[in-house]
Amino acid sequence: MKNSEMSGSSPFKMRLVHLDLKGAPPKVSYLSEVFPLFHALGANGLLLEYEDMFPYEGHLRLLRAKHAYSPPEIKEILHLATLNELEVIPLVQTFGHMEFVLKHKALAHLREVALFPNTLNPHEAESLALVGAMISQVMELHPGARWLHIGCDEVYYLGEGEASRQWLQQEHNTKARLCLSHIKAVACHVLARHPTTRPLVWDDMLRAIPEDQLSASGVPQLVEPVLWDYGADLDIHGKALLMEKYRKCGFLRLWAASAFKGATGASQALTPTEHHLRNNMQWLRVAASGPSDMLQGIVLTGWQRYDHFSVLCELLPVGIPSLAVCLQSLLHGGFAEDVKAKVENFLGISNLEITDFISEGAGTFPGSDILALVTHVGLHLRSSVDALLERDSLLARWSTVVQELEAALHRVFYPDAVEEWLEENVQPSLRRLQGLLQDLREAASPSPYVGQDP
Repeated sequence: MKNSEMSGSSPFKMRLVHLDLKGAPPKVSYLSEVFPLFHALGANGLLLEYEDMFPYEGHLRLLRAKHAYSPPEIKEILHLATLNELEVIPLVQTFGHMEFVLKHKALAHLREVALFPNTLNPHEAESLALVGAMISQVMELHPGARWLHIGCDEVYYLGEGEASRQWLQQEHNTKARLCLSHIKAVACHVLARHPTTRPLVWDDMLRAIPEDQLSASGVPQLVEPVLWDYGADLDIHGKALLMEKYRKCGFLRLWAASAFKGATGASQALTPTEHHLRNNMQWLRVAASGPSDMLQGIVLTGWQRYDHFSVLCELLPVGIPSLAVCLQSLLHGGFAEDVKAKVENFLGISNLEITDFISEGAGTFPGSDILALVTHVGLHLRSSVDALLERDSLLARWSTVVQELEAALHRVFYPDAVEEWLEENVQPSLRRLQGLLQDLREAASPSPYVGQDP
């Protein structure tokens, strides 16, 4: 069944799965296994956030991660996407979240604040040239892309650099104006070179900017905002008001962004499916509250790190049951029993649990073995180690028992009989326990020589 036939009851014409490749990027062989599942579940597009996995060339080659995809691998990913009717939208960060670029010494002079590699200095001509070169290389491998996401979320410390401080002292200059001018410059760069490609931006930097400033900036004619909110209890009325504001400012198309994983804790290992289902259900209600053509589509984000230097959150295979639940619920308008049965069938899980992390049957979907083992480790490894490491209490408990027993024996037997019996039946085990504890204490305490030069 084609996705065009499947989307009858969904208010979202486009349903994009976001792949955040800045952490634990899957091998192409795994993507070849999951793309058919994404399609079957109701996705018809991908938002590919390459970050350092893109094979940048020339003076940008230093941006590549160790295992960055090669140009033939990018072409293979795009071919696999086409085979599975998944339209690809590449994402290139161009303002905030630039750590993977600005961490490099050769580019550190383009930071907004010298100490922090996350935000680009918008005053430097070289900054625009840099993001322009990145965009050119990405677009070269994505010819004909209808959209390009240029990021622009969480532009921390904007206005705190020396050039910005001076600029802000001039009359009428504000942080909002500074933000809008850079977004406009990047969007104009994209449209001048790729007139049929529409830039998308995350909307958080736009939310608080007054209507008149947004309208006067010219930005609404250039970009399509993606309104993101990953909360299980997101404010439906507040979102409706925000969409109305954006429409009044002149934005022609809006997008929504929910989450299927990576939004409930920076070090989350197991995906709380119920949270993500509720989040996506709220977005369905937002879509129903306004004109039917107001939202172009929804991006189901699957964050892998909160930022470039953050730890890994849930791995992609671990989040697939949540993705399945969310996509099917968006498609069918809720998670009724018949939808649950469809999801179980797609995943090969006999009884899917969305309120906790245990489902009957490991599943037969690609990566289901990883989900089963990660769940086992997540639920049992720490607790079993904790039980061992609560060793002092274990020793204390047995010492108490032995003291009671010794007292009871002394009431009936002479001391040498008590000593002999305890030596035969109790002391060897207690000595082994004490020895283990001593070894563990020594292992846990740092060596006085650690960190010193040899």
